[in-house]
Amino acid sequence: MKIFAPKEADSAETRASLDPAAVKKLVGLGADVIIESGLGERCDHPDSAYIAAGATVTTDRAEALGSADLVTRVRKPSLAEIGKLKLGAVHISFLDPFNEKELITKFAEQKVSAISLEMVPRTTLAQKMDAISSQASLAGYVSVIIAANSMNTIFPMMMTPAGTISPAKVFVLGIGVAGLQAIATAKRMGARVTAFDLRPEALEQAESLGAKALRIDLGDTSGTDQGYAKELTPEQLEKQIQAQAKVCAQSDIVITTARVFGRKPPILIKRDVVESMAYGSVIVDLAAETGGNVEGIIPGEETVTANGVKLIGLANYEGRVSKHASQVLAANFANMIEHFWDKEAGVFMINLADEIQKSCLITHDGAVVHERFKS
Repeated sequence: MKIFAPKEADSAETRASLDPAAVKKLVGLGADVIIESGLGERCDHPDSAYIAAGATVTTDRAEALGSADLVTRVRKPSLAEIGKLKLGAVHISFLDPFNEKELITKFAEQKVSAISLEMVPRTTLAQKMDAISSQASLAGYVSVIIAANSMNTIFPMMMTPAGTISPAKVFVLGIGVAGLQAIATAKRMGARVTAFDLRPEALEQAESLGAKALRIDLGDTSGTDQGYAKELTPEQLEKQIQAQAKVCAQSDIVITTARVFGRKPPILIKRDVVESMAYGSVIVDLAAETGGNVEGIIPGEETVTANGVKLIGLANYEGRVSKHASQVLAANFANMIEHFWDKEAGVFMINLADEIQKSCLITHDGAVVHERFKS
């Protein structure tokens, strides 16, 4: 079975879907692994490292796409490249299926079995394939590093002959995987951390890391069966925003991580709250790429407000540590392929009855097979 990993077409993408370690694992299964030349150049993996791991390097992208039985990539493909795929091939990547109806239709027309990494279930068995979590953890870490580099102050309390420097105050909004890593990183750097999440169990996790939990009585805020926070009613959201405003005004750094799966993220910090923050404060919005949690954030940019607050709305935070981001992402790909690998036949198996594939397989055999996207 031929597995092909093309170089990412998006110039902003620094990660690779396979690293040499993943290639070695797949070759060990009996796969013929082909990578496009330059696949790992932005995550510190030269072509020679892939060759040493057992891969074949090609410069003919179109031919490789057309002959591959399985294609791995980080970002979703263009419609034109879907048309180049072999009929019946398997394609695995992030697909943003809630917002890409045309892309899904094209996969079905090409009779490609398209697997969306966003849809991998959060179960114990599928944990080793959970690319959303592996990347979110790194994004949470990077958000704190970027915030620290944007400040003109230090994080830890420091005793000096001229007096004591107070620790930085960090407020983390959203205690998922990214939020927990942001809390842990800020604490390690010596900051005083406050955190908020809708889910009581998430607040307890934040406290276990040494953060102060902001508790707001919003009624029923239990998480979904996938572990995500539920969307709030307008009344609940307004109550949350008001309670957060006071903490934001007292914070040096605010990090927002609230993404609502498949929809535009909620605005958690309004313009008047930004205006209440001190000159030189920093807000890092991890949801900026899909619309943002902060009013006035500009996706992909860093801006400074009239009152001197820095708004950071970059995309692909995890891509700023591309070597490790690629390492864990490639492991997610390799683990998924290995899990569904038929050792006797030497192929990746599609099983519509399997609970994991049932959750993340979007198209197969010329049809949209995922229940949430059939209509």
